[in-house]
Amino acid sequence: MPIPPEVTGEEIDPDVRQELMSLPKGLAEDVSRNLVMVAQLIDEDPEKAYEYSRVALRLASRVAAVREAAGFAAYATQKYSEALAEFRAARRMSGGVELWPVMADCERGLNRPERALAMAGEPEVQKLDKAGQVEMRLVAAGARRDLGQLDAAIVTLQSPELASSAVHPWTARLRYAYADALLAAGREREAREWFAKALEADKDGATDASDRLAEMDGVEFVDAFDEDEADEASDRGDVVDVDVEGDDDEDDDFDEDDSDDSVGDKS
Repeated sequence: MPIPPEVTGEEIDPDVRQELMSLPKGLAEDVSRNLVMVAQLIDEDPEKAYEYSRVALRLASRVAAVREAAGFAAYATQKYSEALAEFRAARRMSGGVELWPVMADCERGLNRPERALAMAGEPEVQKLDKAGQVEMRLVAAGARRDLGQLDAAIVTLQSPELASSAVHPWTARLRYAYADALLAAGREREAREWFAKALEADKDGATDASDRLAEMDGVEFVDAFDEDEADEASDRGDVVDVDVEGDDDEDDDFDEDDSDDSVGDKS
């Protein structure tokens, strides 16, 4: 896999660099450059990130950080069985528990929500930091929803962290998950309130809370490019096709036999 020359490997996290010091210098540099590519691409091009992670894995499969990176790359491409195997390997090597929530989410991805719920009750959860415990709560609520237990999912998310007015990196996602569960349960007024709270905490755009609020309020967004095209056509004197309320001419031409074609797909 080609790597841009500007990627030196020096961009790697210091803790990962420390792990790679057990490798020969040239090999450590190759591995670190591939891991940098994984980190840079995992959001925008997860398939390519996965390919770089496989190269790193072939080069240094006995390094916990490499197994963890391979796990996240597989997770990002929905290869949940492979991701779970890599996370388990990384955990055996490092002895840490920080991967416990994502391992449980892999069980959900493998259609095993009961296993995810069992993991939520294991002693490892108590060893997680606050962010990890919130993540575990999100996974457990998702597993409840997988099982059709909406009320239980809502209760699972109700916590001191949800009630707190303090904003943390996980606050927006927690509030969003709660709002989404409320909406699924038909509690629209409360859901709207919590989508608004999620948006208030979402400084980095981690959720689509603004879109969900707009949808609930019946707001439709028009593509600015389309508007510009319409304006230009109008300036040129071209005919612009617009739907005018009360225009019955098109309705008269509507063929009832075509009505099935307008059925939308399930979102």
